[in-house]
Amino acid sequence: MHIKKYDFNYGRRLLLQKVAVGATAGVLMPLWPMIARGADNIRKVYPEELLHIEAYTKGKVKPGDVITADNVDIVKDLLDPVAYQQVKTMGRRINIVESTTDVTKLFSHDYLEATLKNKGRAILGADGNVYDKTEGTPWSGGNPFPEAKDGVEATANLTLCWGRHDYSQYAVRDWDISPGGDIAYQYDFVWSELNTTARLDGKTWGGKKDLLRYQSVFFTSPHDTAGTAFLNTWPYDQRKFPELKGYLPVFRRVRDFPTNQRFEPLVPGMTLFLSDAWAAGDPMLTWGNYKIVERKPMLGAIGGRNFMGGYNDNWERPVHGGPKNQTFHDVWMELVPEVIVVDAEPVGYPRAPVGKKRTWIDVRNGMYIAYNTYDRRGKIWKSFEPQYALYSNDKMTVKDANGHPIWSFVSVLSHDIQANRMSRFGPARQVNGGYKTNWGEGSEDVYDKYLTVQAMQRLGAD
Repeated sequence: MHIKKYDFNYGRRLLLQKVAVGATAGVLMPLWPMIARGADNIRKVYPEELLHIEAYTKGKVKPGDVITADNVDIVKDLLDPVAYQQVKTMGRRINIVESTTDVTKLFSHDYLEATLKNKGRAILGADGNVYDKTEGTPWSGGNPFPEAKDGVEATANLTLCWGRHDYSQYAVRDWDISPGGDIAYQYDFVWSELNTTARLDGKTWGGKKDLLRYQSVFFTSPHDTAGTAFLNTWPYDQRKFPELKGYLPVFRRVRDFPTNQRFEPLVPGMTLFLSDAWAAGDPMLTWGNYKIVERKPMLGAIGGRNFMGGYNDNWERPVHGGPKNQTFHDVWMELVPEVIVVDAEPVGYPRAPVGKKRTWIDVRNGMYIAYNTYDRRGKIWKSFEPQYALYSNDKMTVKDANGHPIWSFVSVLSHDIQANRMSRFGPARQVNGGYKTNWGEGSEDVYDKYLTVQAMQRLGAD
């Protein structure tokens, strides 16, 4: 007779108990010491029920299955409320794969190395900002709080280095789906991020230690939108609002945008707001009342099957569902053994249409796997669901300058559920205008080319 060391609900009970005491990640033992010892040691941290969807569902769902309206109630507790409704009522399908147990596949190589190297050096200063307690300087790189104990620490991991590279340039193709299921708009745009601090190389870019990042987005198609551009300049001090400038080709001038413009679509038909970026599109101290409301397992799209390189020359994804089979792109989800669920309120935005945000964060890499915003009445307004992967599969691998596979987001489903409008987008190999997705500055002067007011004007005129 085989006697199990842990009963079926042991892991879930432990996760529930940990919310009240502010414990760190892990069930059978602490997570991060095991990550530091080796890639596959996560099997020693969580019981079987939290690492295998078949064990969790007692055989009702297994890798290779597809979640549809017929079986979604089995995994209802593993999905955010919007994803559940999408499957239950809108024809969405979710492919199920084995859980990732090699934690190195949940990071870019350099980001994981920086997290391990700098672990224990982060401190929240009297002003609420993150500093390197050894040097008294802005954060040195990687996740400042890999063992996040509260909502502020967990959000700092999201905020300080969005794409988890010192420079990221995403050539993005976007489709905006109407309530009737038609493609109402299709945009190509380029999203660039340059960290000046919290960099993986441990340096301060250009001596700008008072800044966190430059971030720009400019549209390359269709013709009537091409040249529209926005530039965010972020102070390192998370109590301060970014300087937001926009260039509108029709007026041929740059204008300043107000802070609350962060809660509006960038262009007509799109549901993406600046506030949504990486579930941390605003300085973290302009939000407040952070609290961890739950620890639980969850389904998340984090595995390598989500990278479409080699399966499609431009990395575009198969689509399905909705009234005309255009609303959702295909995703592959797996059981994430432990997420922390963080709530926060927009304390710095008295006129914000958002009343609360809820973020589900994978404790292993500190990255979010689901994000919902609520209106001022407390009703769910939007879902912002990312898909991540190593840019590596059986067809091809995209490598960084040091020869390591890139890890990043591969697509997003941004659903305004109240208006029933969907924006589905992701990095393409290349978009109109010849711009390509890449990571690393190389020999290119990316600041002058993409991240200044003059660059916005020049790009708009091209």
